[in-house]
Amino acid sequence: MATATLEEAVNRWHEAVNSRSPEAARAAVTDPVVVLGPKGAGRISADDFVDWIDHSGIALTARSWHPVGHRFLVVEQDARWPADEEPTRVATVFRCTGGRVSAALRLPDLRSALDLALICAELDETP
Repeated sequence: MATATLEEAVNRWHEAVNSRSPEAARAAVTDPVVVLGPKGAGRISADDFVDWIDHSGIALTARSWHPVGHRFLVVEQDARWPADEEPTRVATVFRCTGGRVSAALRLPDLRSALDLALICAELDETP
């Protein structure tokens, strides 16, 4: 997948999260989509992704972009939840499939996210 297509898919994902649009959220991800965050990891449905957006109240601002391999993009972000006075810096490993986000793996820092993305890209490119 071209870097521009990766960035477009991840931009749509951020727009869906920040707008809290159920239709945009379902269109931004595959069904299921793989997630990783402080509450665990696994495959969730597109409808569960919509519920997460609604219940978490999170807003994400992309700060830096780091393409890794053909289908992975690490984005450093400022995350803000409704109870926060200040944003928290996090980083997410995105995998894209067919123009949609098929994995969003949130980690506490850029270095951890880049390390995971490199492993994922290597796995993705080997038989």
